[in-house]
Amino acid sequence: MDVSALLTSAGINISVTSLLLSVYSILRKQPSNLSVYFGKRLASVGNRLDDSFSLERFASSSSWIVKAWETSEDEILAIGGMDAVIIIRIIVFSIRIFSIAAIICILLVLPVNYYGNDIIHMEISSESLEVFTIANVEEGSKWFWVHCLALHVISWSACVLLYFEYKSITRTRLAHITGSPPDPSHFTVLVRAVPWSSEHSYSDSVKQFFMNYYSSSYLSHQIVYRASTVRKLMNDAENMCQLVKNFSTEEKSKLSLLPCLCGKPNSFEVLSDESDSVRENIGFDISDLASEKEYAVAFVYFKTRYAAIVAAEVLHSENPMLWVTELAPEPNDVLWSNLCIPYRQLWFRKIAILLAAIAFMIVFLAPVAFVQGLTRLHQLSHAFPFLKGMFKQKYIKQLVTGYLPSVILILFQYAVPPTMMLFSTVEGSVSHSGRKRSACIKVLSFTIWNVFFVNVLSGSIMGQLNAISSVKIILNQLAAAVPIQASFFMTYVLTSE
Repeated sequence: MDVSALLTSAGINISVTSLLLSVYSILRKQPSNLSVYFGKRLASVGNRLDDSFSLERFASSSSWIVKAWETSEDEILAIGGMDAVIIIRIIVFSIRIFSIAAIICILLVLPVNYYGNDIIHMEISSESLEVFTIANVEEGSKWFWVHCLALHVISWSACVLLYFEYKSITRTRLAHITGSPPDPSHFTVLVRAVPWSSEHSYSDSVKQFFMNYYSSSYLSHQIVYRASTVRKLMNDAENMCQLVKNFSTEEKSKLSLLPCLCGKPNSFEVLSDESDSVRENIGFDISDLASEKEYAVAFVYFKTRYAAIVAAEVLHSENPMLWVTELAPEPNDVLWSNLCIPYRQLWFRKIAILLAAIAFMIVFLAPVAFVQGLTRLHQLSHAFPFLKGMFKQKYIKQLVTGYLPSVILILFQYAVPPTMMLFSTVEGSVSHSGRKRSACIKVLSFTIWNVFFVNVLSGSIMGQLNAISSVKIILNQLAAAVPIQASFFMTYVLTSE
């Protein structure tokens, strides 16, 4: 890949980014989208904004970018919460590291790489990107110390900035926790794998166990039940009844016309709330049908946060598969469908998901190999002779080598997050945040392996297997071949960001 192909990729990505920013700037001004972009502000104001037609609504502007950049941390914390503050700090930290690396590499590394070998240079636009990499430095050159110096400076700068960033975030998080009102989840412990007893129910076993070991701090507990189908139908009926009650008189009159429009007599009627008379007409107690089954899972409540943390961290049995405790997630964060999975199944699920993730990575080798084929036009032209005429055109060549490979790889990667989210759900996470965290770790591992290592191996080593005559020189050939893939990663970063 030459410099012109890289500039073509950069130009396309910058144009697409500018277009998307302009479209966003216009869409956020439309009255139909106000509830999407300004929902919290509209809820606090309590009235609707003006829907009158204005040409200003269809004019793109960048003032919102300046306002977003000038927003203080306290304002972000009040609007978006602690997570939004952390994301902004990560972005700022990344910009600082990138700025330091860019300055050092432009002033020190690039000149050394460009003049590291005695060759006749062409025009910058026609130069191959390999002359800007370490592969262009003559073997045994004394200028390699520049690369070592740059690497150490960037690494130490990252460590120092990370230390101060982590210290600041820790201080902000501690102030946020101490300033927030107490949350019930801070005093709650999730207990799983409660041992079964023929003499006591799960609820009695939990009560006796924690009254025995935490008598001074134990408050109460709530066992987890499995509701029957009838109970679910009753809950749906209650929700529907509550929804109908909230209708206005006009809305009820419109709803009563629906059966007539379908060719049926008007049978819409609001029944009374006299549940006793309903039970008398049915002839038996509804609670008999809604019998609930206890699970070996319970939420245990403590009087102090210290006691809850101690109970969550202590091993309560010689058998690590019994009385498993952890801090309970927030009520709206509980993933109830996974909460009732037997604890012994989790290990088998994790092993199965690990094997499934490995198989998915192996399947993903095909698009990676296809992408690497696009970066090597001479191999692609040899395999498909009918493409030689097309690749003679300069713009097509720049587009195929500079932009198309990274776009195709990113399009294939769109299938990775939903797949990893499904794997994390089957794995048995008990909270939505835990499921997302597990999925993020899988996506990160997948990206590091498939985007970096597989691209390097398939693009560099696989093309030089015929030159390997001894195992001792594999590392030397790998070190010489890896810089060749630098051009692909440049275009990948431009496209993905």
